[in-house]
Amino acid sequence: MTTTVEAIYENGTLKLSAPLPLPESAHVVVTIRSEPGPTEDSDRTAWLKLSEQTLAKAWESPDDDVFNELLQK
Repeated sequence: MTTTVEAIYENGTLKLSAPLPLPESAHVVVTIRSEPGPTEDSDRTAWLKLSEQTLAKAWESPDDDVFNELLQK
């Protein structure tokens, strides 16, 4: 079973926003995914833009026309 809930980390403890539908003493695996900070988000945006530009150059390469012509034969 997979359940996703939000929590706040305070004083070394995760405080859940809602109770979980689990029996007492249930063993669970916790995965932490923190929200990106302002720097991380702008870095990701810049990286994605650069990746998109690079992919567009490769995708629109006239060198690929040779392969398209061969495929049509």
